[in-house]
Amino acid sequence: MFNIIFENDVLAVKKLIEERRYDENDITEKVKEIISNVRINGDKALREYSKKFDGVDIKEFLVSEEEIEEAYSEVDEKVICALKESKENIESYHMLQKNRGYLYSKDLGVYMGQRIIPLESVGVYVPGGKAAYPSSVLMNVVPAKVAGVKNIIIVTPPKSDGKINKNILAAAKIAGVDKIFKIGGAQAIGALAYGTESIPRVLKIVGPGNAYVAEAKRMVFGAVDIDMIAGPSEILIIADEKANTKFIAADLMSQAEHDERASSILLTTSLKLAKEVIEEISIQMKDLNKKDIIAQSQTGTGKTFAFLLPMFENINPKDKAIVCTSIENAINIANEIAPEHLELMVTNPMEYLESIKNAASIFLGEYTPEPVGDYFAGTNHVLPTGGTAKFSSPLSVDDFVKKSSYIYYSKAALERDGEKIMSIAAEEGLMAHRNSIKVRWADEGDK
Repeated sequence: MFNIIFENDVLAVKKLIEERRYDENDITEKVKEIISNVRINGDKALREYSKKFDGVDIKEFLVSEEEIEEAYSEVDEKVICALKESKENIESYHMLQKNRGYLYSKDLGVYMGQRIIPLESVGVYVPGGKAAYPSSVLMNVVPAKVAGVKNIIIVTPPKSDGKINKNILAAAKIAGVDKIFKIGGAQAIGALAYGTESIPRVLKIVGPGNAYVAEAKRMVFGAVDIDMIAGPSEILIIADEKANTKFIAADLMSQAEHDERASSILLTTSLKLAKEVIEEISIQMKDLNKKDIIAQSQTGTGKTFAFLLPMFENINPKDKAIVCTSIENAINIANEIAPEHLELMVTNPMEYLESIKNAASIFLGEYTPEPVGDYFAGTNHVLPTGGTAKFSSPLSVDDFVKKSSYIYYSKAALERDGEKIMSIAAEEGLMAHRNSIKVRWADEGDK
């Protein structure tokens, strides 16, 4: 059932890379209808969709302070302490990303510079489907707070009882969220983009979601800014012959459990190790609560190459590991794949760091599994997927600010440079541009 390929099988490797392109069913028209309805009918539309998709009648979308405090009190103290420390780690890491504006002066009194200005409002989408992720609250909210955003709101789907997951509310309180609303799906994105009677319009929407949420974000871009269009989760591990097979197996499954379309790939210099990893996965999977999801991760979507238990009938025979002749060649393949998470489980991983050109987040060594970054260390876990790490970056403080330039020219400086400016304007045929310079010399004669 499991198929191991070698790097010299160029066609197989090329197909693996090409098949990983983001591909979704055509849901554009459905999402378009939802957003249009929300834009026109506001809260009425939101209540209709809450009843239709979530099975709940929502009277008040805003989560009250009482609900937040009640949820916070119900969360295990160990979890509260862990979330608080995680928040501090994320904050410390992202503080180093803050940029300051600058000013520089030239001769004749000319000066110019750049201002860094926080966005006024941000909406954070927090999933509430198959799992609730308080870590996503921290990863999206804390960089915005560090950037200086004053108005941060969360939208998240309610449970069947009309309440919000207690861990999400606790994380929101710890992160310092301003308001939380009980609404999810494409309709929540529409509400954030255009505003309703209850939910204010924001300037940017961040946070992961399902295919409907992703398509909605794509659709409202332009009316608001968005962070990225994220696809299914991915992990790629580069391992040499000395790597620990138990660690590799565990880390591969750590991403496969996200959903059925998650992707797990191993690049190794050892055929023996690849076979041992497959055996180890079959052992470890038996005790995992999401083994069915892990087992259903398959290549039918063109996204997944996870190592999975042969005992499951729905395992796709195209699942692959790539055996490479060298770590350098493995890195070359990894750079073409451009994974979301890349683990370097090799001797002296820092030696290879500079060679990694296309990876969203890199984990160095056997004792840095991907969950360290997901939950605690401080680096951001909102990452580009589907090969987009070739041209995009993890969520950062920069995503929550905008930049303005400014310039001052003295009369003497304009007299010196005016002729040059007018010549460029005239060459472009923009005579009104030329005239805006010329009129400032009217009292000195025609120049």
